[in-house]
Amino acid sequence: MQNLIDALKNGGTILYPTDTIWGIGCDATDVGAINKIFEIKKREKTKSVIILVESVKRLQDLVEVPEMAWDIMDLSDKPVTIVYDDPKGLPKELLAEDGSIGIRLVKDDYLKKLIGKLNKPLVSTSANLSGQKSPMQFSDISPEIISAVDAVAEENHDKISEYPGSSVIRMWMDGRVKVLRE
Repeated sequence: MQNLIDALKNGGTILYPTDTIWGIGCDATDVGAINKIFEIKKREKTKSVIILVESVKRLQDLVEVPEMAWDIMDLSDKPVTIVYDDPKGLPKELLAEDGSIGIRLVKDDYLKKLIGKLNKPLVSTSANLSGQKSPMQFSDISPEIISAVDAVAEENHDKISEYPGSSVIRMWMDGRVKVLRE
């Protein structure tokens, strides 16, 4: 894991197992690293990416969390990403066109440790070229992606993901809720 932390702290990109599929990540406050991820994926910058946080405190430092979001996060068995309005302290390059951001508060111990050691939110986007199938296990990742990142996780190469992605729910402070992906 230290190779990942070193790469992240030096403005690099990493390939790592998330609580869903394998992802490409970087320090969510580093604009240069964020732009590099879009280049690696050959992805339009208008398509937003999500971030992962390891603690309630970090989530609350970034966004105002609607009351219902806590219930959804507590009750969901599957990883759930919630799209919030008006994040604080994140570069505009991460945000959707409407200024919102998808954030997942992770329950996975490996991810909690990784994000905690980085001590910043972590970008998470599927480890594939834009438009291609998401990698359910390490062996699904193209050599082009593997060679493009600065560090690759040594853990969980044999693990097959239980989930092809997280649920994605859009929430507004006025109580409106919209399921974007089940």
